[in-house]
This record gives sequence, C-alpha cells and structure tokens, in this order.
Amino acid sequence: MTSMAGVLVPSSSSSSSISSYKPSHSISSTYRSSIINAKKRSLICFSSKKGKPGFFDVILDYIEGGPKLRKWYGAPDLYAEDGSNLEQADISSEEDEVRDAVLVTDGDNEIGQTIILSLIIKRIRVKALVKDKRAAMESFGTYVESITGDPKDSSFLKKSLRGVRAIICPNEGFLSKVESLKGVQHVVILSQLSVYRASSGVQAIMNSTARNLAEQDESSIVAAGIPYTIVRTGVLTNDRGGKPGFSFEKGCTTNGSLSKEDAAFICIEALDVVPEKELVFEVVNGEENILNWKDQFEKLTKQA
Repeated sequence: MTSMAGVLVPSSSSSSSISSYKPSHSISSTYRSSIINAKKRSLICFSSKKGKPGFFDVILDYIEGGPKLRKWYGAPDLYAEDGSNLEQADISSEEDEVRDAVLVTDGDNEIGQTIILSLIIKRIRVKALVKDKRAAMESFGTYVESITGDPKDSSFLKKSLRGVRAIICPNEGFLSKVESLKGVQHVVILSQLSVYRASSGVQAIMNSTARNLAEQDESSIVAAGIPYTIVRTGVLTNDRGGKPGFSFEKGCTTNGSLSKEDAAFICIEALDVVPEKELVFEVVNGEENILNWKDQFEKLTKQA
C-alpha cells in the first residue's frame, strides 16, 4: 500500500481488494483530513491511459467500496466493455424532474472544489458551474454534472437549476443574474461582504466589484423569498482547517480570519440545517469548539 496526496492508495498487488474494503471509522470524521488534503495538493485526475481509472476514482473506490458506491449513487459504470469512457446523459423534462441535486456555483476555485468533494463523499448528487468542463470531468469523473456556459444567458441559468434542491455559492456574482429560483429549497452563501465593506484606500477600490456583486446577491436572495443561510467570514486564508476553533461574535469578521477549508466545511454543515426564513451570521477562527453544528445554527438563529 502506498501513500498519494495524503491518502492511502492501494498498490497494484492490492488493487483486487479495493471493492471489498470497508473503512472501520466514520467517513464524516475523516473526509476533511484525508480527502481535503488530497484535493489541496492536486485536484487533477492523474488518469494513466484511456480506459484506466483516474486518481480520484481510485481514491473514492478505495475508501467507499468502489462499484457498490457507483450503483448506490446512480452513476453509470465508468468504462464500457471496450474500455472507453461513458458520459452520463440527463434529458429529463422539467415537468417530471426530481429535485435532489446541490448546485455549486463555482467549481473552479479552491473552496468550491473542496465543497464538491465533500458533497461526493456524503453521496449527494452534485451539479457544478465550471469554466473548463473537460478539466472538471478529469477531476471529478461522473460523480459531478459539470456545466459550462454564459452566466448572463437566462436559458443557461435555467438549465443549471434544473433538478436542484439547494445551492451553495462559494463566490459572489451568481444569484443576482438568476431570474427565478422557483423550486429551490435552500441557498447557502459564503460571503466576504464584511471584509469588502471594512476595506479602505486601494484595497477598497480593488474590492469594489466583488462588493457590488455580493450586495446584489444578498438583495436577490432576500427578494426571492426562499430560506437562505449567509455565512459571513473574515479574511479567507490558506491555513489548515479543523485545528483552531471558531468565534461567532458580532463584528469578529472586521479583524478576524477563517481558513478556506473551514469555510467550505461550515457551508456543508449549513446545507442540512434549513432555516424557516433566514440565518445570517459572522464566523472566524477562534477558541470555541463546536460539537454539534445543528445546535450551533439553532443558537445563532435565536441570537439574530
């Protein structure tokens, strides 16, 4: 057995046991340390030859039981009898669509990719907006429905939202372009609006576009009338997540910071806790350890 990108990957002599392997510990307690670390070093699928499993497929097969996961998840077999790749087609009509997907509105940036990997591990159907569909396919395979197009095109945005029950926005600029969020049940927004508003001088000029987009996104989701959660952070850093605790004090984002890994993790946790109307809170890395995120979100709702 060899180690690759922080995750144990079976050697060629042990590859036959991949599909029968079952982890002895909960995947929820390990995906942040193993999968995120693997992603952090490389999200490119190191596929060797045509018809051979890629790097990410080998990892996911190894930790989740391979073919059994594919059948459970509903993904097609990766390779046909001749060894060629198969692409998943979704031609379901809007009338009989099942809303079971989570849309990640930026699958290209680091936080978005971390969120996508976390959703895959949780066996959630994922759709992602990306700039390079081929690169996304190499990174995530058939586990993600990667979508490319003009974000200003209303038909493209409508197609993106087909079958979507929830949206995670790791970056600003998506919601303000959408004409309708009909059918969407929850939107989670990762916002640096506090940072943009606190900046001054040259930094304020550099942040002006992002600030405008963030403000437009928040206005759009309020007007949409569907449940939403806004995770308002301090400066996002490349520090390793999971070690420090957190602070939710009002005003903490003015001078505080939050690791990108923790930002992605909080978005994933917030996805499963749908507020009646809204939940907006500030968070940075601090001293408070959170044992139960559902209880923490309920606490923050009462404090709002």
